[in-house]
Amino acid sequence: MAQFDLNDDSLVVIIGSGAGGGTLGNELAQKGVKVVILEAGDRYESADFVNDEWASFAQLAWKDMRTTSGTWRVGKDFPNLPAWIVKAVGGSTVHWAGASLRFEEYEFKIRSTYGALPGANLLDWPISLAELAPYYAKAEDKMGVTRTNGIPGLPGNNNFRVMAAGAKKVGYKEVHTGRMAINSQPRDGRGSCQQIGFCFQGCKSGAKWSTLYTEIPKGEDTGNLEVRPNSHVVKIEQDAAGKVTGVVYASPDGAMHRQKARVVAVAGNSIESPRLLLNSASNLFPDGLANSSGQVGRNYMRHMTGNVYGIFEKPVHMYRGTTMAGIIRDESRNDPKRGFVGGYEMETISLGIPFMAAFMDPGAWGRSFTSAMDGYSNMAGMWLIGEDMPRETNRVTLDPAAKDKLGMPVASVHYDDHPNDIAMRAHAVQQGSAIYSAVGATRLIPTPPYPSTHNMGTNRMSEKPRDGVINKFGQTHDIKNLFVSDGSQFTSGAACNPTLTIVSLAIRQADNIARMMEQREI
Repeated sequence: MAQFDLNDDSLVVIIGSGAGGGTLGNELAQKGVKVVILEAGDRYESADFVNDEWASFAQLAWKDMRTTSGTWRVGKDFPNLPAWIVKAVGGSTVHWAGASLRFEEYEFKIRSTYGALPGANLLDWPISLAELAPYYAKAEDKMGVTRTNGIPGLPGNNNFRVMAAGAKKVGYKEVHTGRMAINSQPRDGRGSCQQIGFCFQGCKSGAKWSTLYTEIPKGEDTGNLEVRPNSHVVKIEQDAAGKVTGVVYASPDGAMHRQKARVVAVAGNSIESPRLLLNSASNLFPDGLANSSGQVGRNYMRHMTGNVYGIFEKPVHMYRGTTMAGIIRDESRNDPKRGFVGGYEMETISLGIPFMAAFMDPGAWGRSFTSAMDGYSNMAGMWLIGEDMPRETNRVTLDPAAKDKLGMPVASVHYDDHPNDIAMRAHAVQQGSAIYSAVGATRLIPTPPYPSTHNMGTNRMSEKPRDGVINKFGQTHDIKNLFVSDGSQFTSGAACNPTLTIVSLAIRQADNIARMMEQREI
């Protein structure tokens, strides 16, 4: 495998190895560009994954402390764990469930579509669905998304069958086992899904697409990509002219290393990426790198989420089969007559007994809790996911007191639900409850949002530099050779899971970076 010198200033250095960073690294390597990916976490392989929720969380999760504020329920229940993301090679593509959906056209144009919504900082993306469509197609082919390219859908488990039967009675039409980046048949050198049921804990069969064992090994095979695990980047450096020159990162022993670079791409997720830019403040950018607009860290989105569980007279065994085994898409439209703008989807979800006990409301005590857990085998579950409104005040900042083990200020996440989010959640819980009631649920259990897995915004795309952090190619407005490559690019969150869009943008970004390097623009 490639090993590049710390003083090699011809490299593209990518910070993070998930959907954005891992894909970008492979795409550039395939074009002959020399790349180093710096990953803060360890490198595990499929055989290392643990089919146990708590043990897997201890193995994979980004457990470094964060702080929270705001009225959101996550801040109350999980004040130092606002997000469940992975700290390991592959990033959260190790943890994700595989749902791979495209934005609708209007979801790129929310300011034009929704108008001026009080309390929201709405902005149209500087790109359209038509512009991204060819890259969506490339991503779907790369990831092996079911129900595209002639790939059949996955089978439905009992959890899906219960939801689908209820959806039919309620009158919903677009109900199926989803567009999933999980092999329904052998593909790309990987086997088909074994329906093990521990999708969130890392796919031991390798059927689920993850940069860990797809993009990254392919990039390494070119000889142009080096991945350095356990390399926590603490600062991006720049010269007097404002150009980025490299990064400083810590190895596990706490020693600091300086890797020079021609180009730097930040792909550390929507919490850690703005934190790094803010921690990289300089004389030229005293408020944080690439932050002349003051927008770094702002407009944090994490989707409108919630859950509904139903208990039935007979066993369901929702935990058997893929975690997200089906979807209802009828509500993923913009219909203000419902009392809110934007849309949402309902996706099956199952939690094991340890997480169910932790996330139920109330959790781990009382007759209400124990009687619900008694019905665990007879339980079906769905996750509600919808577009939340970007707000300037929903933001990631540096905590003024708390520091990590390297002495760097930790991320502090502030979030308040917009009234639109609250109205959407109420509607979604009502409809989810109706679905289960229609097929005989004896008890309905709505639960509040979990720690965030869909983190978006905070370094958003904008046509005008004053409105955001990056342009339509993920290049920062302020610094030509600094890019952002993860979900923090998002100008809006849409009513769908974000990974497919992150991968599509990374493929497109790689084309642009390679072209700019060839033409000596960067």
